[in-house]
Amino acid sequence: MQEDGSQVNLDFVRAIVAADSKSNKWDGRVVTRFPPEPNGYLHIGHAKSICLNFGIAAEFGGVCHLRFDDTNPEKEEQEYVNSIIEDVRWLGWDWGEHLYYGSDYFEQMYEYAVQLIKAGKAYVCDLTAEQIREYRGTLTEPGRDGPDRNRSVEENLDLFEKMRKGEFPDGSRTLRAKIDMAHPNLNMRDPVMYRIVHAEHHRTGDKWCIYPMYDWAHGLEDSVEKITHSICTLEFENHRPLYDWFLDELGAYHPQQIEFARLNLTYTVMSKRKLLRLVQEGYVEGWDDPRMPTVSGMRRRGYSPEAIREFCRRIGVNKFNSTVDMALLEHCLREDLNKTSRRVMAVLRPLKVVIDNYPEGQSEELEAVNNPEDPQAGTRKVPFSRELYIEQEDFMEEPPKKFFRLAPGREVRLRYAYFVTCTDVVKDEAGNIVELHCTYDPATRGGDAPDGRKVKATLHWVSAADAVEAEVRLYESLFTKENPDEAGEGEDFTANINPDSLETVTAHLEPSLAGAEPLDRFQFERLGYFCADAGSRAGKPVFNRTVTLRDAWAKIQKGQKNT
Repeated sequence: MQEDGSQVNLDFVRAIVAADSKSNKWDGRVVTRFPPEPNGYLHIGHAKSICLNFGIAAEFGGVCHLRFDDTNPEKEEQEYVNSIIEDVRWLGWDWGEHLYYGSDYFEQMYEYAVQLIKAGKAYVCDLTAEQIREYRGTLTEPGRDGPDRNRSVEENLDLFEKMRKGEFPDGSRTLRAKIDMAHPNLNMRDPVMYRIVHAEHHRTGDKWCIYPMYDWAHGLEDSVEKITHSICTLEFENHRPLYDWFLDELGAYHPQQIEFARLNLTYTVMSKRKLLRLVQEGYVEGWDDPRMPTVSGMRRRGYSPEAIREFCRRIGVNKFNSTVDMALLEHCLREDLNKTSRRVMAVLRPLKVVIDNYPEGQSEELEAVNNPEDPQAGTRKVPFSRELYIEQEDFMEEPPKKFFRLAPGREVRLRYAYFVTCTDVVKDEAGNIVELHCTYDPATRGGDAPDGRKVKATLHWVSAADAVEAEVRLYESLFTKENPDEAGEGEDFTANINPDSLETVTAHLEPSLAGAEPLDRFQFERLGYFCADAGSRAGKPVFNRTVTLRDAWAKIQKGQKNT
């Protein structure tokens, strides 16, 4: 129930947790977990899982564990561990004392494997990876027993111990569960539990040279930590019988696994393998490139954690795969930034304006509103002088009928300042407009004309003498197609990379932005939302465009209401 007494609509996962809590199924406990593999940076799809698992724990008075499933030393790095910890914290969640690693349980997993060998439920197999696939069969054909399937318990124990001691080379042997090679679920056809990998582990060093497979480790980690609700994405639904089999054969604690649909988002990819390719092949600057769907990239671009959490709340949780429109994510972002971002003036493509009847050498400070959505945000002073910059696109020498901005002989308002009228246009030898001359009406300072005349446009501007020069990066979608995986014959997703995903301009900003700290967010009036880049510093400010002011999702919703 909400505070006003109205009923809360629960998604199907929360409905299960609520029912379990009501029936006291887990003795009143609610323990969830977020179990990333540290083989890359987190992306927006992980944010959905983070908000779901930590959110459920918070809502039902439980705890959520942060556990690193670090069972693959060849692809995992401490850098990824550090980034994941930072991202989860930045999103607003805390695990308290419940930080765990799959590698914490390597010894216990080994003992569990020995237990299965002694029970005749696991064996050492000498087949190569290719031979294992061949023996496995297909969806329509059963698999075949391998030549090592009926080794004695004693031989299996001896070989498994030698595997641990490093007496065999990589890939020469595996430990497999002994289940059923004719099982209709391919995951149950004697899956590999351990493989030999002589590689340095980021936490255990060279202590181990055999490493558990994900399907062996996953359920055991949940069991050891006494997880109540093991919430996974749909691709693990067919693996659940295997997790159940392992835990049943071991007589171990048995969490409840619940599967939900992962997040797919238009104009991006959600595979860590593909994101790693983008980084390694130089399509982006790194994992935190503002065009990436990674949490660190979104943070650097200017996303707020509140906007991401709201997006995750709105898309909800379901049991079927679907693709969410990027416009919804950007809508949630605009809603939050509109409430929280300070308004400032910046000119991205400057055109010089000289106000001929404004006294030379004079300047004044005008009062500007910081955020009309937040009365507590107050006001600031912006300098005004004889020479200004406006946007090139705010002037046309021969304007079409519906162009209301500045043109020869036309009067417009300068935001927070005066009415000005264009009187002359200066061009270079090539015919390009390089300077405008205007006159201003001193009686219109900060308001309307005393005689009641109106203007149809208000322009933003900056004082040329006081402007801060900055590099501004204008980002667009990294891909040109809603589904980047739709590529031509012989091509892959990289064929759909947008060559115009980044444009860099030298902009002129109002002086208040000289002191912007990295990751400070602003609305550049009439232009969009921008964020000081993580590498921005005094004297060399850099800003990233977070999102434009155009709200495609709001238009979609409005159109649906009108039909």
